[in-house]
Amino acid sequence: MTELPSPLAEGCARSSARAPISALLLAIILAALFVVALLPAIAQTNSRITAVDPTSGKVNDTITVMGDSLGKSVVSGVFLSDDQNDHKATIVDQEADKIVFKVPQVKPGDYNVSIQVGNSLLIQPVRFTVQD
Repeated sequence: MTELPSPLAEGCARSSARAPISALLLAIILAALFVVALLPAIAQTNSRITAVDPTSGKVNDTITVMGDSLGKSVVSGVFLSDDQNDHKATIVDQEADKIVFKVPQVKPGDYNVSIQVGNSLLIQPVRFTVQD
């Protein structure tokens, strides 16, 4: 008498054949999510300020910073940063290679110009002096 395979055994054989395909699909999805998660970090490393014009001014003066990867899709804010605080400036105009902003209400002194990229605030080695 020959034994016939049970339907349960057939189902297990079919699902084990699908397991490598499911694992491969899961690995591809996880790899894609990892790459998407890295995109903001890649953008951060490319955004930078190379110059500020003028290098000093008063509150509410219009200032231009020049640099790389400064467009609206990358940089969401400009700040004047001192040792303790980051003061958000109002952006007037923004392009890939420059941002025009108004000097925020801050005390006279020297500040680093900082840019917000994603959730990070990148303090740049470019200085601006706020005058009386």
